[in-house]
Amino acid sequence: MDRKDPLKKFRGRFIIPKHKGKNVIYFTGNSLGLQPKTAAKYIQQELTDWAKFGVEGHFKAKNLWYSYHELVAGPLAELSGAKKEEVVAMNQLTSNLHFLFVSFYRPEGKRIKILCEAHAFPSDQYLLESQLKFHGFDPAEALIEVSPRRGEYTIRTEDILSAIEKHKEELALVFIGGVNYYSGQVMDMKTITEAGHQAGALVGFDLAHAIGNICLDLHNWNVDFAAWCSYKYLNSGPGSVGGAFIHTKHHRSELQRFAGWWGHDKNSRFKMEKGFSPIPTAEGWQLSNAPVFSMAIHKAALAVFEEAGISRIIEKSNKLTGYLRFIIDGINNKSNVLEILTPETAGSQLSISVHRQGKEVFRKLISKGIMADWREPNVIRVAPVPLYNSFEDVFRFGEVLLKSFT
Repeated sequence: MDRKDPLKKFRGRFIIPKHKGKNVIYFTGNSLGLQPKTAAKYIQQELTDWAKFGVEGHFKAKNLWYSYHELVAGPLAELSGAKKEEVVAMNQLTSNLHFLFVSFYRPEGKRIKILCEAHAFPSDQYLLESQLKFHGFDPAEALIEVSPRRGEYTIRTEDILSAIEKHKEELALVFIGGVNYYSGQVMDMKTITEAGHQAGALVGFDLAHAIGNICLDLHNWNVDFAAWCSYKYLNSGPGSVGGAFIHTKHHRSELQRFAGWWGHDKNSRFKMEKGFSPIPTAEGWQLSNAPVFSMAIHKAALAVFEEAGISRIIEKSNKLTGYLRFIIDGINNKSNVLEILTPETAGSQLSISVHRQGKEVFRKLISKGIMADWREPNVIRVAPVPLYNSFEDVFRFGEVLLKSFT
């Protein structure tokens, strides 16, 4: 499979950490992607232009700092299934969500409630709690959390739809993680969006574990807004610049927003006048100018995605993850202590519940140069990323895991 892999050359585009002088088997791209080898070159270009031009680099640098965010709009649109004018790279994930909630969480009358998945990523939980409190509501009353059924690990789409229908008269917003960080479950975003709109609510998604990992079609799904980080599957460096999607139907609306000068009309931005006039695209939600150095790495990483093509990436992802599932099932036939929590239809992640000595097994993996991650109480998340992981990586992981139980 590795010999036949049309994406095999891309493994050489990333710097793989070492363990005892050998490449680690890196299965934590769902937490932090590997560094593209071109990252240093892209940053150096901006350092060189800063040294050469000083402040004039905004308009004289090779990659104009003034419009740097525009350089990544095309690749982000391709990865998110959006129009170019619907995406913008800015800020970071939770910051972007708070700013988007100014526009899209507008409680009025009986419509004050937010529906989300239970056990969302902690940052989303804090976001939702604080937003509700900011508006004067008690999260215990105004937050609707949909849980898996007893004995199950993932949330059934019909249960989400049922909750939307049940609370349709009180619902202001549906906000869900597109891919659940813990289980790896891919949500049916199209169906959820349709149901939310039919109930009279707006619909948004946290795509931290989705973008660059699964097929997205945000514009055609009619999603109202979404946000993501770029340091996981997008390989853009720790804490790097985030991104946002705002559907075109909202660009010229009278939605409230917190304003900053980088969202102001480009033609009059430097007149420094009072009165905010938003750019009639997703750029109108910007506050500040681009963080050029982190954006440079983002640009380097997205160039790899452009060359590889998201459809080929997802095709390999399905094969890699399917092979990993096959390996786990084979080990479980011998040990019967593993349980895959992730549904069959998923991205580059399997969450594996270890029913005996889970922490000890995890430590053995680390000691053998296999980088996965641990989630309490007993889950090992394994993410074979198609751009830099191989089928041999999966096989070697299986070898070590099997020996951990024998």
